[in-house]
Amino acid sequence: MTTILINGEAREVDVPPDMPLLWVLRDVVGLTGTKFGCGIAQCGACTVHVDGKPARSCVLPVSAVGNRNVTTVEAVGGTEIGRKVQEAWLDVEVVQCGYCQSGQIMSAAALLGRNPAPDDAAIDAAMSGNICRCATYPRIRAAIKRAAGLPAETV
Repeated sequence: MTTILINGEAREVDVPPDMPLLWVLRDVVGLTGTKFGCGIAQCGACTVHVDGKPARSCVLPVSAVGNRNVTTVEAVGGTEIGRKVQEAWLDVEVVQCGYCQSGQIMSAAALLGRNPAPDDAAIDAAMSGNICRCATYPRIRAAIKRAAGLPAETV
């Protein structure tokens, strides 16, 4: 048995130590907001926070998490930054198909956690690991700026 702290709650899971965190979250714990995209940490759909930092859960073995807190999209709205990001996503109508959006939101919240007033270059750098097949990148940038309280270009 392994104990893992997920969204502030200690969870006992009986899984192999090399099982990717993504599958622990989705298949064992039942938190399906985190998505499988590529399986090689390139698309960002599986992004969660580990102690507030973005991590690709598809390649992170559960044994590597240790006693650090894992936050998923289901709980990020419980933080002030996460709530602002989620509200901005709705206000700007970022979502098209929606598949990548949980990872996008997690990366955006992590960015604003470390840089509360990012410029375009900082946004682009932080979000570069998240792919959106619908190409909503201008709306993603506008939503991040809105969440940060910065003026945003119209999209």
